[in-house]
Amino acid sequence: MTERLTADLASGALAEALADIAEDAARVILPYWRSGVVAEFKADESPVTQADREAEALILARLAELYPDVPAVAEEDHAANGAAEVPGDWFWLIDPLDGTRGFVEGRESFTVNIALIHKGAPVAGVVTAPATQITWRSAAPGAGAFRRRFGEVWQAIRVRNRPASPMALLSHSMTDEEAQRLASRHGCVQWQGTDSSLKFCLIAEGRFDAYPRTGPTSEWDTAAGQAVLEAAGGRVMAEDGSPLRYGKSCYANGGFVALGG
Repeated sequence: MTERLTADLASGALAEALADIAEDAARVILPYWRSGVVAEFKADESPVTQADREAEALILARLAELYPDVPAVAEEDHAANGAAEVPGDWFWLIDPLDGTRGFVEGRESFTVNIALIHKGAPVAGVVTAPATQITWRSAAPGAGAFRRRFGEVWQAIRVRNRPASPMALLSHSMTDEEAQRLASRHGCVQWQGTDSSLKFCLIAEGRFDAYPRTGPTSEWDTAAGQAVLEAAGGRVMAEDGSPLRYGKSCYANGGFVALGG
């Protein structure tokens, strides 16, 4: 089952393939952006649009063509059908449109997330920002992380050394008072709010230093960004200080912090 998968992971071909798939999903999403698209609401009251569904269908079909024996856990399929058990040592975690609320409101910071999980760890990941047409990806294990604009060459990225005045990224949903308190807890004197897994990627490319999160997230929200950030030299730690892991009950994360250098 995993011979081709592990060979492609080791060579970097897998991450390249995931980047192409994520960018094609972005092209499905973009016609819906700022078009007056209307969201429906799932049982957990989170929004979903036709763009989410079409992008997820494309991603699942393409992954099944390349690696037919690797199971997938995808946000919209999980919302519709559930997934009681972790599907095995290897599986995909997919969020076809992370940041749907911002997408519906016309903001730019929504992403496509695709990650490969092995024994609880994200070993490959791609994050694409359709609005800005930028993709970030991990490479072969130990080979770093990269970004590109659609159609351009890959450029290596790396976290920066922690500066004298570190900057945090936080969820838009927090009040200013809550955000300031949380940023200060991690030694950051400045902070900025943004949506989606973009936060991991901005730390990975050395523009920010920390992303602390106390509110609930799902594993498909964080896995791809964690893979990119760790490949770029960063860390993502659960509340007990251990690396954030995957395949937990209901695919739900507790609190965590993502850090650069």
